[in-house]
Amino acid sequence: MLALFKSLWAYRGFILSSIKNEFVARFARSRLGGLWMIINPLAQVAIYALILSNVLAARLPGIENKYAYALYLMAGILAWNLFSEIVGRSLNVFIEQGNLMKKMRFPRITLPVIVVGSCLLNNMLLLVALLIVFALLGHYPNAQMVWLLPLTLVIVALAVGVGLILGVINVFVRDVGQVVPIVLQILFWFTPIVYPINIIPDHLKGWIDANPLYPIVSAYHDVLVYARPPELASVLITAGVAIGLLLVGLFMFRRAAPEMVDAL
Repeated sequence: MLALFKSLWAYRGFILSSIKNEFVARFARSRLGGLWMIINPLAQVAIYALILSNVLAARLPGIENKYAYALYLMAGILAWNLFSEIVGRSLNVFIEQGNLMKKMRFPRITLPVIVVGSCLLNNMLLLVALLIVFALLGHYPNAQMVWLLPLTLVIVALAVGVGLILGVINVFVRDVGQVVPIVLQILFWFTPIVYPINIIPDHLKGWIDANPLYPIVSAYHDVLVYARPPELASVLITAGVAIGLLLVGLFMFRRAAPEMVDAL
C-alpha cells in the first residue's frame, strides 16, 4: 500500500495535468465551457421540481421555505452525481485508456485517481452553483456545511471501491458495462433523492435501509437543507462499508493489473 501512495506522489504532475487537459478538452469548442457541468444537473433538478413539487412540497416538515422540495432535491442530486459519475467513469476507464496502458509504462492506479480528481472538480463547481441557487431561494449557508468534507470523502471511498471492482471485472466481462447503468438507475430510485423517506410504506423501508447511499444522502439533506448535523452512527456504517469495498477494489486491481493489458 505504501508503494501505491509513493507511485501516486511520483506521478502527481501527470495526474494534475491529465485532470486539467481533460477539463479543457471537454469544453474546448463550447461557448459556455464548464458551465455545462452545472447546467445539466440543474436542468434535471428543474424537471423533477416542476413535475413533483406540488405533490411532495407539503410532505417536507421542518423546512420553512416555499421552495422546500427544490432544496431537498438539489441536496440529494449533489451527493448522487458525485457517486454515479465516479462509478460510471471508473467502469470504463481501463478500457478507454487501453492503448495508453499498452504503449506507456506508468502506475495504472493513476487512471482512477484522475477520474476522481475530475469528478471532484465537477462536484465542487456544482456545489458553488447550488449554494448560489439556495441563496436566491432564501436558504443561506450554515455552519453545519463543514460536514460536507468528510461526507464527500465517504462518497468518494464508496464510489472508488465499487468503481474499481466493476472496472476490473468489466475488462474481462464486458457485459458488466451494460448492466451497471441499469443498476444505477434502480439504485437512484431506491435512494430518497426525489422523495422524502416518510412517504415510503413500512414494508419497503427495509430495502431503503440496506442501501449504503441512504445514510449519505440523508446526511446531505440534514446538512444542506435542515441545517443540522448528520446521524453519525449510520454514516459510520457506510464509511466502514466504503473502506471495505475500497480495499477489495485495490486488491483486485493489484492482482489483475498485469493481465488487464493482455485482455485489452
